[in-house]
Amino acid sequence: MKSQWNDAQAADCADPLSLRVYTSRLLGREASLVLHGGGNTSVKATATDVFGDSLDTLYVKGSGWDLATIEAAGFAPVRMDALLKLAEKDVLSDTDMVRAQRMAMLDPSAPNPSVEAILHALIPFAFVDHTHADAVVSISNTPDGEARLRELYGERVLIIPYVMPGFDLSQTVRAMTRDVDWQALDGMVLMHHGVFSFADDGRESYETMIRLVSAAEKYLSTHAVYESPMAAKSGENFLLHLARLRKAASSLRGAPVLAMLNGSAEAVSFAADSEAVEAIQRGTLTPDHVIRTKPWPLLVGEDVRASVERFSEQYRAYFNRHADASLTCLDASPRWAVWPGYGCVSFGRSVQEAGIVADITAHTRPAVLHAEAMGGWTPVCESDLFAVEYWELEQAKLGKGGDAPLHQGKVALVTGAASGIGKACVDALQAQGAAVVALDMNPAVAEMFDAAQVLGLVCDVTDDVALKAAVEAAIGRFGGLDILISNAGIFPPSRKIADMDAQSWQQSMALNLTSHQRLLAFCQPYLALGIDPAVVLVASKNVPAPGPGAAAYSVAKAGLTQLGRVAALEMAEQGIRINMLHPNAVFDTAIWTDDVLAARAAHYGLNVEAYKTNNLLGVEVTSRQVAELAAAMAGPLFACTTGAQLPVDGGNERVI
Repeated sequence: MKSQWNDAQAADCADPLSLRVYTSRLLGREASLVLHGGGNTSVKATATDVFGDSLDTLYVKGSGWDLATIEAAGFAPVRMDALLKLAEKDVLSDTDMVRAQRMAMLDPSAPNPSVEAILHALIPFAFVDHTHADAVVSISNTPDGEARLRELYGERVLIIPYVMPGFDLSQTVRAMTRDVDWQALDGMVLMHHGVFSFADDGRESYETMIRLVSAAEKYLSTHAVYESPMAAKSGENFLLHLARLRKAASSLRGAPVLAMLNGSAEAVSFAADSEAVEAIQRGTLTPDHVIRTKPWPLLVGEDVRASVERFSEQYRAYFNRHADASLTCLDASPRWAVWPGYGCVSFGRSVQEAGIVADITAHTRPAVLHAEAMGGWTPVCESDLFAVEYWELEQAKLGKGGDAPLHQGKVALVTGAASGIGKACVDALQAQGAAVVALDMNPAVAEMFDAAQVLGLVCDVTDDVALKAAVEAAIGRFGGLDILISNAGIFPPSRKIADMDAQSWQQSMALNLTSHQRLLAFCQPYLALGIDPAVVLVASKNVPAPGPGAAAYSVAKAGLTQLGRVAALEMAEQGIRINMLHPNAVFDTAIWTDDVLAARAAHYGLNVEAYKTNNLLGVEVTSRQVAELAAAMAGPLFACTTGAQLPVDGGNERVI
């Protein structure tokens, strides 16, 4: 690991707090130091209160802030005298500690101070850096980890046995350093937890951290050499197994989750290493990871459902071993899985949550292999993991927030997604929490959405091979399929039946009808394994009320509606709901070019503006309104509805 210090950038820091922000961000750039908010930093400075009095103040990282992006507002200003008095107490509950620290803040709008604020106050240097460095923790998670660390760092680093973060840790460090010459130390290592560096100069504290971690990385490179096997599997049923795995995990969690597969060579090799797979069952890289990952991963066997049920039984037994009557068991659903032959799977209610799990476990796997090469993976004991997982302060962090969005954790596929109704459906579903696969012939579809939550794929839906591959890509990316909005279509030029050319007719049938049937066929096996699966077919007002000159379009959409009715009959036993929307005069869609719009308005003897609101309610129907209704039809409001046809047309007298 190399120092990222830049003299020119540092020169712009006008005060200790701005320098603290700068060096904190340098640490935050390194995921192997502060993965997903791990670690904290502080600086001691003088602040002026409302009365004009100068106060010794600790500016410490606030809860909820990430070092990679932290700003001055992310540091909570706490009176030093109050923190040092708290340190003198013999007993202090975590709840009382948090309350007392908040009462000692100089800015009531600032975030809650880190639970390690008292410890930062006790360290007699202006700048204090604390990280959860992978390399250091990997060494500590071995049978003789303390001896190895002493061999590596000598007397310049104080080794602290594992203690729960918060007040207990501050008391342990306070007791161990009563007779210690702080000036003789470069830092502290907290076994199974992380490393501290400190100095009165911001650069020195930061570069000491880099030096300590670099030494650990070099040590691992010579003392922890390992090889893992590579044993990848393949098979046409793999994606169905993944969808079954996701459904079982969702059922256990009581809510839909995504199941995101890491099928990289590294993940596949780890999953094929029986010793590593056994070792990972012993615990997490650092105890705080248990909040995100549970104490161990799911091991996926031949029977996916039985594997998930076995995990649940093991987790409940773990809870019963350590819980008292005051605790309620959390959901017993896995957060990640090791799947021999296929790699590793991370579960989450959102792409972000699953991504955090994936990142944490990606750092954990090499740490396990390093430790195994040095005598064995030896993280904190199970009771210590349980104490962190059921720590009241950590639970409070996860409990924040209101009700989940309507489609949180669901997976949707939308065709014709680059414009009009299709794009509006993608936007609506994404806003309601779904992960979405967006298909369109327009190459822009690959770039126009949030790449994390929406997989945009260029696809000609009339091409069976491409369409099947796109469906499989959806399953491979998010683990399953719950919602299908089959929307892609064209509006051919207006021609009477006698004047209809074969190409226009066949093109309309291929896209407006046949492609939907092929898509339904490809999606049905995965929808059958989905969570409250629903299909919305975007048909047309032309089904109940066709107009002259639109035979190719009207016949195809009528066939699509009949296809939906038959599908509703056939798929009901699998719990799949099929409903049809009949929009009319939705003019912000790709099929309504200026020429088409002008021609249709002229056909009815209207100008364009009058034609747009030519319905009983005198309103203009928009893509967003159609999309919101489509999203609603895929939700619980329509849980008892299938085979229905619903107009979205402002009221059409010919339909009514």
